[in-house]
Amino acid sequence: MDDSTKRILQRLIRRIPSQMLQTMLSKWAHLSREDLHSLDFTQPKWVLTEHLLALCEVDEKGLTVKHITELEMIYIIENPNQGMWHGFQLLDAEEDAPSIELTQFKEQFKANLTELISHVSIKIKKHTDEAIWIRIAWGDNFTKPNHLKPTYVVHHLQTPYVFVTGLTSKHKPLFNQALVLATRYGSIKDAQLSGRNLTAIRDLLMRQYQQVFPTKHPKPLQEKNPVPRNPNIEKEQAENTENRLQMACEAFGDGTLPQLQKAVYKLETKFRDNSNKMLTGREEPFRGVVEFASTNLLESLRHCVSSGMASTPVTPLLSSITQKGRNYFFITDKGV
Repeated sequence: MDDSTKRILQRLIRRIPSQMLQTMLSKWAHLSREDLHSLDFTQPKWVLTEHLLALCEVDEKGLTVKHITELEMIYIIENPNQGMWHGFQLLDAEEDAPSIELTQFKEQFKANLTELISHVSIKIKKHTDEAIWIRIAWGDNFTKPNHLKPTYVVHHLQTPYVFVTGLTSKHKPLFNQALVLATRYGSIKDAQLSGRNLTAIRDLLMRQYQQVFPTKHPKPLQEKNPVPRNPNIEKEQAENTENRLQMACEAFGDGTLPQLQKAVYKLETKFRDNSNKMLTGREEPFRGVVEFASTNLLESLRHCVSSGMASTPVTPLLSSITQKGRNYFFITDKGV
């Protein structure tokens, strides 16, 4: 194992939390049962790291960067919320796009990307949930791939949705071109959806969560865990409570919601306020940014509506998060 490979392995081991390290290594095919038994996972992390590096440096194992990236992919797939994920949507599918199989995709994607850039390392793995995981280490025409800063891509074949993290603006055109050709689509666009929770943005964009967007309910919605109330107060507020609950479900759905962390609104409109003629008379648009943030934004918004903390009916700017599957909006005088 050369020095660069050792350095990559060392950084990876340090990155994996101690409590997860044993599980990750047991799923990796390059340590024997005896090797795993010789490791004391109760030791301090630095001691364990040195012992593990010594095991991996044994010549008989012949470990290369390829083997180390296998361990990294195991860890990232099991723990995907390591960075900021961005959603994209493929457009203009060709007739044979739905029939693309994994083998075809792998061959074409690798061939397309290596034609565009000389030094690039590509690893593709199919996960148990049928998702295709792609790891790309980028170099250029003169330097070797940088395995310390890879791009990760998740794509479900036969769907137009792609999720990417760690992709720079320099490499984005190359990736887009290779992916579009390999999937038999005409183009790809930014879905204006991002977050650190991959499952959340995937479920939101692909509509894989329980949605209830009715215009009318045949009967009032019932709270799953009703709280005992004063009968007189309950009678007085019953109608308002039912209406708020109905509007909250119409806007955000019922049941467990995707764990989205934020929504961003960029404003570029004409300033309108008759009491402030200085700003109202400006020719340049008024610009601003509003960001809503929470550990679970959609749940927070739904609670604000159902509890009466937010006014109803729900503004389309908020309900569009679920209805359009986006959390980034650009607002002008012409609309969103």
